[in-house]
Amino acid sequence: MRYRLRHYEIDMTHGPLFKKLLLFSVPLMLTGILQLLYNAADIVVVGRFTGTTAQAAVSSTSALINLTVNLFIGLSVGASVSVASHYGAGRHKDVSQAVHTAIGISLVAGVAVGIFGICMARNLLELTGTPDDVMDQAVIYLTIYFSGMPASMLYNFGAAILRAVGDTRRPLYYLAISGMVNVVLNLISVIAFGMGAAGVSLATVVSQVVSAVLVTLCLCRSHGPIHLRFKDVRLHKDKLAEIAKVGIPAGLQSTIFSISNVMIQSSINSFGSATMAGNGTASNLDSFVNITMNAVGQAALSFTSQNMGAGQYRRIGKVAMECSLLILAIGLGMGFTIILLGRQLLGIYTLDQSVIDQGMVRLRIMCSTYFTCGLMDCFAYTLRGMGHSLAPMLVTVLGVVGIRITWLYTVFAANHTLVELYLSYPVSWTVTTSVHILCFFLVYKKLLKRESPMPAAAP
Repeated sequence: MRYRLRHYEIDMTHGPLFKKLLLFSVPLMLTGILQLLYNAADIVVVGRFTGTTAQAAVSSTSALINLTVNLFIGLSVGASVSVASHYGAGRHKDVSQAVHTAIGISLVAGVAVGIFGICMARNLLELTGTPDDVMDQAVIYLTIYFSGMPASMLYNFGAAILRAVGDTRRPLYYLAISGMVNVVLNLISVIAFGMGAAGVSLATVVSQVVSAVLVTLCLCRSHGPIHLRFKDVRLHKDKLAEIAKVGIPAGLQSTIFSISNVMIQSSINSFGSATMAGNGTASNLDSFVNITMNAVGQAALSFTSQNMGAGQYRRIGKVAMECSLLILAIGLGMGFTIILLGRQLLGIYTLDQSVIDQGMVRLRIMCSTYFTCGLMDCFAYTLRGMGHSLAPMLVTVLGVVGIRITWLYTVFAANHTLVELYLSYPVSWTVTTSVHILCFFLVYKKLLKRESPMPAAAP
């Protein structure tokens, strides 16, 4: 039976890979870039029309937000793997149950994280040593932001379901619409009403609601196994176990990963509000490299998951190789372009030269080495798509978090400079990537032994 959704989908289990990887990745890249542009609009608007203090308040909250939501975003990765593997195997009843379980998780997670974030906003900011001149605005920003968490979770899980069947275009369209809402409301709330950090967070929440409504309507109107019926939303035990098997280790990895970033943010805070603002603006810029590479990593996840379900194990090696080459090209090309244009790009965010100077310190180190982070994520995604989520979690926790924390208390403690602090990133990425690649080849070698031999040619 041919479903109406099929023209949005990609056949991941047959035919040449490179063009299909691009068809999957490019809309996802544009989605991520749009999301960053809208996040950048928050920083630009407060930086241009409010000042460095409000800009620092908005910039300094991202590590804390990631810390509180990443466990559940990891579960959306598990949902994507579950849906993709059943879809690749043609088990449509299992796909439907996985979809309804994923939506159930998103609703529960959204409410839980929202309540936690609202209640703990000030305590979390105090733990990171947020300066007094930034604290009040940062608390307001976080409190309003977390009130939109149910919508954010629903969008993330819904988009993960669409990506699992190869549909990366419609999440792009929905984000474009919600992002335009975000930008317009940013300008109105900050310039017209002088709401500062509160205005941009309120605009973010409204845009998240818009994107959640759009992706939900898409699933409800879809034909085929990903069709969503809210009366059927429940946590199917077997599908919950499948999602948790991949999603909990992925989420724990991201959460623990975020702990190291929060510790680094605390160290950055010790340099003052100008450094905080410079780090935040530079972080937004270098995130364009990361999000573009990450789109290829998510392609590796979906393609690997579907080919695992279909028993096409040899294609998994090709997926890993072609995704790695794409990431190298993106990481090196975009990274050095941003370094060359760094001052001009940072000047879009702020007119404060001290903030620009501090931002350039980060850009030179991060953007020249970001390709190692892309490769690290790519092989971690591939291992998860192969059903191994615990190994990449342990490797990342020990390789990234362990190295960074050790670095903070040894190298950085001995030489308290921003350069020494930022060097903890590429060192940890390089070590972890090497171990991920080794793990991939060990698992891949075992998979090839399971693959049925090709039938002999007729005489």
